[in-house]
Amino acid sequence: METALAKTLQKRQVVFLALLLILWEAGSESIRYSMPEETESGSFVANLAKDLGLRVGELASRGARIHYKGNKQLLQLDVKTGNLLLREKLDREVLCGATEPCILHFQLLLENPVQFFQADLQLTDINDHSPEFPESEMLLKIPESAQPGSVFPLKIAQDFDIGSNTVQSYTVRPKSHFHVLTHNRGDGRKYPELVLDKALDREELPELSLTLTALDGGAPPRSGTATVRVVVLDNNDNAPEFLQSLYEVQVLENSPPNSLVVAVSARDLDVGTYGSVAYALFQGDDVTQPFVIDEITGEIRLKRNLDFEATRYYNVEIVATDGGGLSGKCTVAVEVVDVNDNAPELTVTTLASPTPENSPETVVAVFSVSDPDSGDNGRMLCSIQNDLPFLLKHTFKNFYSLVTERPLDRESRAEYNITISVTDLGTPRLKTEHVITVQVSDVNDNAPAFTRTSYTLLVRENNSPALHIGSVSATDADAGANAQVTYSLLPPQDAHLPLASLVSINADSGQLFALRALDFEALQAFEFRVRAADAGSPALSSEARVRVQVLDANDNAPFVLYPLQNGSAPCTELVPRAAEAGYLVSKVVAVDGDAGQNAWLSYQLLKATEPGLFGVWAHNGEVRTARLLSERDAPKHRLLVLVRDNGEPPLSASVTLHVLLVDGFSQPYLPLPEAAADPARADALTGYLVVALASVSSLFLFSVLLFVAVRLCRRSRAASVPAGPFPGHLVDVSGTGTLSQSYQYEVYLRGGSRTNEFKFLKPIIPNLPPQGIGKEIEENATFQNSFGFD
Repeated sequence: METALAKTLQKRQVVFLALLLILWEAGSESIRYSMPEETESGSFVANLAKDLGLRVGELASRGARIHYKGNKQLLQLDVKTGNLLLREKLDREVLCGATEPCILHFQLLLENPVQFFQADLQLTDINDHSPEFPESEMLLKIPESAQPGSVFPLKIAQDFDIGSNTVQSYTVRPKSHFHVLTHNRGDGRKYPELVLDKALDREELPELSLTLTALDGGAPPRSGTATVRVVVLDNNDNAPEFLQSLYEVQVLENSPPNSLVVAVSARDLDVGTYGSVAYALFQGDDVTQPFVIDEITGEIRLKRNLDFEATRYYNVEIVATDGGGLSGKCTVAVEVVDVNDNAPELTVTTLASPTPENSPETVVAVFSVSDPDSGDNGRMLCSIQNDLPFLLKHTFKNFYSLVTERPLDRESRAEYNITISVTDLGTPRLKTEHVITVQVSDVNDNAPAFTRTSYTLLVRENNSPALHIGSVSATDADAGANAQVTYSLLPPQDAHLPLASLVSINADSGQLFALRALDFEALQAFEFRVRAADAGSPALSSEARVRVQVLDANDNAPFVLYPLQNGSAPCTELVPRAAEAGYLVSKVVAVDGDAGQNAWLSYQLLKATEPGLFGVWAHNGEVRTARLLSERDAPKHRLLVLVRDNGEPPLSASVTLHVLLVDGFSQPYLPLPEAAADPARADALTGYLVVALASVSSLFLFSVLLFVAVRLCRRSRAASVPAGPFPGHLVDVSGTGTLSQSYQYEVYLRGGSRTNEFKFLKPIIPNLPPQGIGKEIEENATFQNSFGFD
């Protein structure tokens, strides 16, 4: 018989499941499965992957999970096969009570991407409970005057099963005086009434004991029994009658214990003991009934708190019994009114943290909300702060998704504390808050930024190799590897610049080093570019320009161009004895390979054969007579002139001038004894003098042209002026070493002379502008004053 029952249930389940699948395929929002209660844990319910049209393994790859209200896991999902299994035995009576049908709602949540499927599991009842009477013995007091056909109510038996498995009929034994009628109540339950078949005679039979049996409709049926003890009373021909057969009342669920629910009232036309009425709860079960009645006044009060979420309706039967044993019955229908006594509940299902920046419409969290209250008390509103770049999206029933409204920027804010507020619409409103912390992960969206777009580094020449000459610095607003900056040199734009042999850079710190000693005279400045790249993927980079200026050092001594000091016969300057004070004897021409202050030259007469006869201008190296010549002055003079720059420390060079005093340029110039003894040497001396004069003249002409070109260039851009004060007696000859004024000499070689000497005539002063003439006069005056001339 049990096998036949199992086959019948299995056939019903298959038919019901097929019907549900057809409805689901036709467009239903949910899938419904059916299973008998008390099925063993681990039993197969259905294959969700097949029913939802998903591939095998897709549940595992998409992170499928089963969500049930309150996070109580009644089912388990095998994501590999898609089979839905029972986690434990399910008791329909525990889960649903008297609710029919008993449907357990659950959701299938796919996290990647987020998708929901609604499914229902209906538990069908099995006959696993027997009928039970609230009391093992019932007492009936029936007057002997009761006529056959009189009806006496009996207490009903409780059966936690539903449908055909609950109580279906009642029987009584023995049947000598009574039989039982079974009636249906308004809620579908059946209750018994004892019907008198034969009149009672108290003297013959003062008391009867009956066995009342309740049978359910299960297969096989279950039963429960109770004893009905009938006491035969003396005559009482009026039973109590209630003013109303049905009392309907509403009670707030938060009403305190001992609150008055309603007062019932019944009357009896008899007098005396038969007319006094006592009230009682007909179903006096302390477990199911939260009420108590005053047997004298008929006031019904609460004996404990009500809970709308547990039980919403109560049907209370009240019996009024007079002193003669007659009774009347009425029903009190109590409706529990919901109050907002439950705050909303929030359950976070999925939380994705950290969330990458620059990713719009990213699902950060998925959560569900619930409120067991009803009406407005159970309707909820979800919200977050308005100043955050996030949105709440209602995805499925009470499920919400927290998504990014716009791309996040970790550099401006790396963490968000999001407060999710869930508020119901009851009075007063109840609110639940839940804080979610979202970390923002970094994306390589910021290139390194140099502190400056261009750097200028100053390096003094003749530096030591591997000298630290400066640094470049770049910062990256990203984090981690995306902020690790590496420096490198870019190929120079000038292909002829040997950058690899000039400088190097530390890839980690950005420090720049000179690889070899720099020479200002060879390379005064050079430029190159530095790249800063981060370690992100893909890597980002930026560039900066670096200019290295080489500072001059005083490493070049003055070089004398004239007179030549080549170890050959000395160059002799001829001065007529009739020359006046200030007569130009010669000019020392020198240059300095340095620049700026290091190339400013000054001239000084260190030693002379006759002190006070000759003087040297410190400005331009002109050698002039300091006084009138006399017959007593020696004919030959040797002057030692010192040329010194203005560097630190100063460098100098010396030159020796030979001066010969003659009576006039027409006077034959006899060679010196040592010169006459060596004609070849005299010829070489003559050649040297010609080369020297030609060199001086060419250098002078080149200087004039260079001066004009420089003046034209300086009109368009500002000239670089050396810093610091310079003494007034210096003159800049940087690279030229020319005279400050132009002089020309007429030179002729005496034909037919055996000495082949040069004969210097008077200097020819060029026509200069008034300013030049004034300057010349001023300089001559200064020169004369320096030698004490009036």
